[in-house]
Amino acid sequence: MTKILVIEDEIVVGEMISMYLTDEGFEVLRVETGRAGQEALSSFQPDAVLLDLVLPDIDGTDWCAAARRLSEVPILVISTKSKVVERIEALDAGADDYLCKPFSMQELKARIGAAVRRTKPTAIASGPDGPPPPEPAEPPSAIRMDLHKRQIFVDETPIETTFTEFELMKLFFEFPGRVFSRDELINTVRGIDSYVNDRAIDVHITNLRRKFEANPKEPRYLKTVWGVGYKLLLG
Repeated sequence: MTKILVIEDEIVVGEMISMYLTDEGFEVLRVETGRAGQEALSSFQPDAVLLDLVLPDIDGTDWCAAARRLSEVPILVISTKSKVVERIEALDAGADDYLCKPFSMQELKARIGAAVRRTKPTAIASGPDGPPPPEPAEPPSAIRMDLHKRQIFVDETPIETTFTEFELMKLFFEFPGRVFSRDELINTVRGIDSYVNDRAIDVHITNLRRKFEANPKEPRYLKTVWGVGYKLLLG
């Protein structure tokens, strides 16, 4: 699995990129500071780095130059800085590509793929003996809801949820497989959570995944439908 390190201190942007790439089959680690990114470059050993130039502790261009002295990992800058001189500075510092925010997630994925192929062409090869055998699949877990007890169970283990989280899940369970936009989810909990907004919905979804998904980064049940919203898959 291709590993992507996302260095982005803007929480909403970072989480949206991470969720999209995770749903597309990447292994993603997101950090919010340049220093944490330096540590992750060594410990996580990513196949590519997405780097915001505006970080709270280190200038992104300086981070790029320092990383390039240590590693050949592809670095794709993602930034609101759009001036030609700023792009040139980043590329001169060692960046492999530069995307100005806002950008298309599909284009981001394509550019990541191109960068990884340039540096690791053997990554897409099967090898002399063909592709490795798939790892044994873990037995699927079962998720259910008890409306009377206001409880969600995973393999008969109760999962604690907040009132708002339960109301969201109740809607998902009522219409499994249907894609709900963030506005629809906001309307569901409006009046319960007076501070609910797009960002709050994303946080609730992230928290729910942490509570009942075996691997929150690769959710089996609560799926993101990019550009639309979320849906629940059962069975």
